[in-house]
Amino acid sequence: MKSILTLIAFIAAAVTLLHAHPAHAQTLIKIDGSSTVYPITEAMAEEFQTLKKNTIKVTAGISGTGGGFKKFCRGETDIQDASRPITKQEMADCKAAGIQYFELPIAYDATVVAVNIKNSMTQITVAELKKIWEPSATSKIKKWNQVNAAWPDADLKLYGAGSDSGTFDYFTEAIVGKAKSSRGDYTASEDDNTLVKGIAGDKGALGYLPMSYYMENKKTLKALAIIGGEGAPSKTAVLPSKETVENGMYFPLSRPLFIYVSEKSAKRPEVAEFVKFYIAKAPEMVPAVKYVALPAKAYQMASEHFAKGKLGTVFGSGTHVGLKIEELMKKEATF
Repeated sequence: MKSILTLIAFIAAAVTLLHAHPAHAQTLIKIDGSSTVYPITEAMAEEFQTLKKNTIKVTAGISGTGGGFKKFCRGETDIQDASRPITKQEMADCKAAGIQYFELPIAYDATVVAVNIKNSMTQITVAELKKIWEPSATSKIKKWNQVNAAWPDADLKLYGAGSDSGTFDYFTEAIVGKAKSSRGDYTASEDDNTLVKGIAGDKGALGYLPMSYYMENKKTLKALAIIGGEGAPSKTAVLPSKETVENGMYFPLSRPLFIYVSEKSAKRPEVAEFVKFYIAKAPEMVPAVKYVALPAKAYQMASEHFAKGKLGTVFGSGTHVGLKIEELMKKEATF
């Protein structure tokens, strides 16, 4: 009887130990941030989890670039997806919390100005876009012909990124001249699919969204060619494409996309392995999800920066609209 009780106790202890330390416990990597960068990170996470036979779990959220940085600078996530560089306030928040980070560019994107597929328009100037989106347009610019007398006397319905979105920050800086400076009376969302549905369902709509979301919905949306303002390499109307983003002709709405990696998290082998995997696979995976890959030299530099422990950001001051990624990466990083 005693031997039976001993055997039962042994089995119970073994079961408890198994539940406490399962043979195939998953190691977790937490990512959050930009909905623009999300499709790239999601594809990377799926490939990496398959490679590691699901022993490492990679989760990716969509809080917007601003919302994601709030979590990242509190130490709640390992990696931050960002569709614009870290801001001075976010730099200060991370510094106050003792969060140091790697800034790694991973792709080019373009912000597409889109209208309903039934709209007859084909192009728009930066000046016209500013007239539509600047704060003083609030409750005043409500019809198309208020922007350009040649346009129809019809209601203008606007759709754009929410204030926590990096796309919002970049678009307002590039078009209005100051980040976060925008009219507020428009349909705003951090979820780009919401913007797609809004523009596609409204004949009088105009909105802006990442190029990848436009490329997936070309049957219901029309991209307008942009006539750039001051500093534009061309005075003609330019449509967004892989070629015009790469050569800088789609101005000023081309931009690099980033991941930011916590230095503390990067010391964990699984996070370091995932980041190296991300950079190495980017030239193949980025085009596969309808984004524009960086030049090979840029990925090489990103890999070297991560390997050598180059922390901080090169976006400490001034505007960087229209600058090439290779030029930016040669700058000294700061916190």
